[in-house]
Amino acid sequence: MSLQKVELLISGVVQGVGFRYYVYRVAQQLGVVGWVRNLPDGRVQVVAEGDRGLLEGLIEGLKVGPRMASVRDVAAKWSESTGKYRSFDVQ
Repeated sequence: MSLQKVELLISGVVQGVGFRYYVYRVAQQLGVVGWVRNLPDGRVQVVAEGDRGLLEGLIEGLKVGPRMASVRDVAAKWSESTGKYRSFDVQ
């Protein structure tokens, strides 16, 4: 198992449409840890750690988003897992 960390910036219509809680549900289903939060510029930021294959699944799920969202871009920055997260949280 290859543990990785991915930092995501999601742009589009992703605030006020339940996007953070959608991210939370997908992360819970996949078993990845980290957090999600809204940014003042209208984007959503996600930091997630886990198996690279599961993180890639998270990214694919976030490209779709919940029904009311319209995802324009998901920018990903990969690095080594820090191991500091124990759960997935909505901030």
